[in-house]
Amino acid sequence: MYNKKKSGENPLPGAVKPENGGSPLVPFFAMLSRMKYINRWGLMRNTRSENICEHSLEVALVAHALATIGNKKFGKSYDPQRAALLAVFHDAPEIITGDMPTPVKYHSEEIRKAYGEVEDMAVEHLVSMLPPELRDEYREIMTMGGQADQALKPLVKAADKISAVIKCVEERRSGNRDFSKAEQTITKAIQEMGLPEADYFMEEFLPSYGLTIEEQDYTREAGLKFSESSQMVFSKVLPEKSRRRKKG
Repeated sequence: MYNKKKSGENPLPGAVKPENGGSPLVPFFAMLSRMKYINRWGLMRNTRSENICEHSLEVALVAHALATIGNKKFGKSYDPQRAALLAVFHDAPEIITGDMPTPVKYHSEEIRKAYGEVEDMAVEHLVSMLPPELRDEYREIMTMGGQADQALKPLVKAADKISAVIKCVEERRSGNRDFSKAEQTITKAIQEMGLPEADYFMEEFLPSYGLTIEEQDYTREAGLKFSESSQMVFSKVLPEKSRRRKKG
């Protein structure tokens, strides 16, 4: 229904010819969907694997939080929505390159520079899968190349590191000591960034990641557990629905 191109029509630049001889396809977003197949922490023993798709979501949540914290607590003028968007795409080149472990990536300046060049090539390969009129938009997002993006780039980088610390906390809670050193190293790196937004998040929000669901399950203002709040809601909603059925 949606594949309207007829055989023989000129394909969009960036389109590929399917093996079955059908209409040319534009695979950019299908490639992005493959982020869920790329696992992180390749050198570590994981109690639970983490792919770059779920990692990118968490980085987006934290980047949005950091921008909001900066605006509300420290008088900044960040764009939280833009910060979240940049975070969503920050690891997209790894669809092509795979996830390179941090100790390898930063082993030397030569390796880091070479990997940066590979990442640039991966970005260009991905955007080449788009129609020309969309390429500049997505290239700017994936390279954080917009004029306002320079102020947001440190927030996304900090959010990336905070997400890594969260992973370390989760692994430690599961009894996995393999991530202990990584947690210390990454936490120190966040402190050295000198971002008050990141420091605030680490002090106020990070400790909750080490709690159980029962320990997290409360609201400060109401003093009620979420489960209790839910019971109160359902006790009102369900009888009302029952009465409606009887009337019907």
